[in-house]
Amino acid sequence: MTLPATAIDVPPAPEIITWISQPEALNEWLDSAPGVPLVLDTEFERINTFYPIPGLVQLGLGDSFCLVDPGVAEKSTRFREVLADPSVTKLLYAMSEDLELFRDWLGINPKGVVDLQIGAAMAGAGFSLGYARLVETLFGEALDKSVTRSDWISRPLSEAQQRYAIEDIRFLAPMHEWVVGHLRERDLEAALIEESTRFADELAGQDNPHHHYLRLRGGWALTAEQQLVLKELVVWRELESRERDRPRGRVLADPLLIAIAERMPTTLSELSDIQGVPGGVVRRYGEALLKLVEDGLDADTSGLERIAPPLTRDQQDYFKGLKRFFRKAAEAADIPIELLAPRKRLEKVVQEGSLTGSPFFAGWRTKILASVMNDIEDYLQS
Repeated sequence: MTLPATAIDVPPAPEIITWISQPEALNEWLDSAPGVPLVLDTEFERINTFYPIPGLVQLGLGDSFCLVDPGVAEKSTRFREVLADPSVTKLLYAMSEDLELFRDWLGINPKGVVDLQIGAAMAGAGFSLGYARLVETLFGEALDKSVTRSDWISRPLSEAQQRYAIEDIRFLAPMHEWVVGHLRERDLEAALIEESTRFADELAGQDNPHHHYLRLRGGWALTAEQQLVLKELVVWRELESRERDRPRGRVLADPLLIAIAERMPTTLSELSDIQGVPGGVVRRYGEALLKLVEDGLDADTSGLERIAPPLTRDQQDYFKGLKRFFRKAAEAADIPIELLAPRKRLEKVVQEGSLTGSPFFAGWRTKILASVMNDIEDYLQS
């Protein structure tokens, strides 16, 4: 990756780390610079739990940075309001896990968010580029990542942890300035807002447990009846994981859910005979699992959305041909094809044989694809 050197000023690292220890003080700080984008990051732990455990919130306004304990942030009425306010711009980098944290921790799906990892890709820096690498490339500063996986829950945090936490937000505003400058040259400034909003809204929609079974691609070969059972098994697992605050795989792994749906056991003995199902699962959940299977046997499958199958060999060849047009447009715009046309999106186009009705290829992508759209439509009709 070769990017032009930037003359954008970066706020200096603070000599003293500022902590905000009272919700009222945080309320005041958040209103201290009206119209200035809020830079935002979080640290959390998620190893043996379903829900992420918040460890730290990092905030910045201009050249003012602060650290906030989760207990203070969650009691701040203004913090909640700012997260939910689409008129307040929030700058993040690779924001998916942060958004999931705010959803699970505070029950908020943040609005007005801008993902600068997406922006960097649109600006020609490369797809899914790490924050530290982009900081070094743009600003010539190497970040110390030695405490990335350290304990963010226990207190007090070390000086190294506090410095790391500030460094994770100190470059976001100048990075935003660089991204916007390059996107303005490409007439894509509004596209960053659009794509960040689409990404955040799509992430929020994925919280519906009734759609989670569609991610279990290994279940595509099951019959409609079996897939309906799989759907109910996945919903049950989701609710059980949330109630017990345990990772999904620790309750029952995906392959075992698929195996149960395939075998459709009617007795505890048949359930026990399925390879890999632990005896503890049979004892604890056996009756509930059998009831889900029994209910699925008599259920109506007419409205069930089926799990997408893998492409056939002919479809794979067709996919390669279709991808040529998207790659041509991506290269002409200097935008990664992984962002312009992700593989799963293109696979769906191949399976459906049309771009019609796909909101994903609307908006800013319409302009990028304009030069090849006739070729794409002709190819899809061939």
